[in-house]
Amino acid sequence: MVPRTQYARNGDVSLAYQVVGDGPVDLLLSMGFVTHVELVWEAPGLARYIESLSRHTRLIIYDRRGTGMSDPVTSDDVWVHAADLGAVLEAAGSERVALLGYTTGGPVCIAFAAAHPERVSHLILYGAFATNQRSEEVHWTLTAEERQAVFHEQIEHWGEGLLADRVAPSCADDPQLCAWFARLERLAASPGTARASVMGGVTDVTAQLRDVRTPTLVLHRTGDTLIDVRHGRYMAEKIPGARLVELPGTDSLPSSGDSVRLVAEMLEFVSGGPVGGMFERALRTVLFTDICDATGLAARLGDARWRSLLGAHDRAVDVQLARHGGRRVKSTGDGVLATFAGLPSDAVRYARDLVEQLADLGIEARVGLHTGECELIGDDVGGMAVHIAARLCAMAGPGDVVVSGTVYGTVVGSGLPFRDLGMHELKGVSGRWPIFALEAG
Repeated sequence: MVPRTQYARNGDVSLAYQVVGDGPVDLLLSMGFVTHVELVWEAPGLARYIESLSRHTRLIIYDRRGTGMSDPVTSDDVWVHAADLGAVLEAAGSERVALLGYTTGGPVCIAFAAAHPERVSHLILYGAFATNQRSEEVHWTLTAEERQAVFHEQIEHWGEGLLADRVAPSCADDPQLCAWFARLERLAASPGTARASVMGGVTDVTAQLRDVRTPTLVLHRTGDTLIDVRHGRYMAEKIPGARLVELPGTDSLPSSGDSVRLVAEMLEFVSGGPVGGMFERALRTVLFTDICDATGLAARLGDARWRSLLGAHDRAVDVQLARHGGRRVKSTGDGVLATFAGLPSDAVRYARDLVEQLADLGIEARVGLHTGECELIGDDVGGMAVHIAARLCAMAGPGDVVVSGTVYGTVVGSGLPFRDLGMHELKGVSGRWPIFALEAG
């Protein structure tokens, strides 16, 4: 259930915020420049991320001015945003807090921590920066002209979900994530409000880094395509006593990639020791299906026949899941995500039988499978195993069942014939992976 949204006030400006959890440590999350405290709960990955933080803290999230459910009053002054942060803390009844600054929330948290050390117990900077202004010292950041060009293109395509490619490149071909980002852009800010929020300002709190006396953890993914990892290294070098942890991955979005490691680092830092039970994890065979050329097929059939065919598709999916012991997790638009807790060979046989049954209906489908550890969050699943299975499905052609070497290795001797597709790189996954396809017959 979505927590109750409340409002803090800084002068005449109202700021939307929520309080989640009742842990012993107050933790305030200052997110990027486009947020929506209610819509965030509709993105399963981000909802899991927030829930995992709130299991061990009293978590405060808010929409900065000019975005989401806060007043559409913009400012590019970091000190105005720091004052807003203080107003949210007052309204939430937080006397001493750990601050977590993500992307543009980083400078805001730095400014507040430097000015109010008595109020801040810990400072976490993830995927953040201290300045967006190029200098001899910070020579890797964009020039003002380059920054304006990036923002101009983003605003020109506002509402289309281009943020997904910028913050989570490994998941940019996930239609559900892209659709959610497009909706976020439309609901969080109009193009004009977004332009006013980002087009003019220079953010620079480098002078405040040396004034931070709060225990500080800097987290950054080494291949982050949104905020260069050198920003993290720079802040860790300049903040007295700061600890730097570099993690693998290209995604800035905290719910993409290895979110378990990321959350563990954050919670262990604020709690002072290992934190267990963040996620229930279990070994599962994860399976994605997809209808090939669904758009073209729908256009050829017309709306009525397409809806009828989708109904037949869904019945075939569920009948075969019941027969082979699988569980439907959710629809993915033109396919499904399912998991199998039993033998991986059950999942492979399910895939084979489903592809054949759908072919009889006139549907060409493709399937990808991987066996690995999954995060079990309610009825949903997450983690790299899910990501890998999705990548394998995307590799498959019409009628193909493509599996990872992990699946292949576990079903040897089951009588299922495979052909070797060789070693492949999977987008967003480190290393090269042996891939196999199920032979017909």
